[in-house]
Amino acid sequence: MANPKQRHTRHRRDRARKQYDAVLVNTQECPKCQARMLSHRVCPKCGTYKGREMIDTAPKLKAEKVKKSA
Repeated sequence: MANPKQRHTRHRRDRARKQYDAVLVNTQECPKCQARMLSHRVCPKCGTYKGREMIDTAPKLKAEKVKKSA
């Protein structure tokens, strides 16, 4: 494998590294259950979007309660 001809400066090294910075995700509070959720998505806790129920979460909640009690 080839070796670099010249050493890269600290500025050049750091300038390349800053492109891999972590991005903060914007979340909002669900108006029904106050859980944190991504914007324009169905709430993972209660399954609602814009006040309408999109996903029936009742079977999932029952399964979690059974799992915790076991």
